[in-house]
Amino acid sequence: MGIVVIDVCDGNAITTLDIEEILETEFPEVSVVVGECLTHCSLCRARPYALVNGIKVHGRTPEACLDNIRNTVQKELAAFE
Repeated sequence: MGIVVIDVCDGNAITTLDIEEILETEFPEVSVVVGECLTHCSLCRARPYALVNGIKVHGRTPEACLDNIRNTVQKELAAFE
């Protein structure tokens, strides 16, 4: 398991991308966990989002959300350098 955990609701628009494959390949320190519900239903319905080490990260599109997730992962990893 990685030192950065990304939680994703399987009903969220971010899952239109293969976020698990993309991020775990780019960042070996990352573990993506896709679950049934993260209990942020209002946000989940409104836009793509994920929790990065408990931090809500979202974007207008799945691609924008992925970029924001990447930025947040980089900030989280910088704390371990």
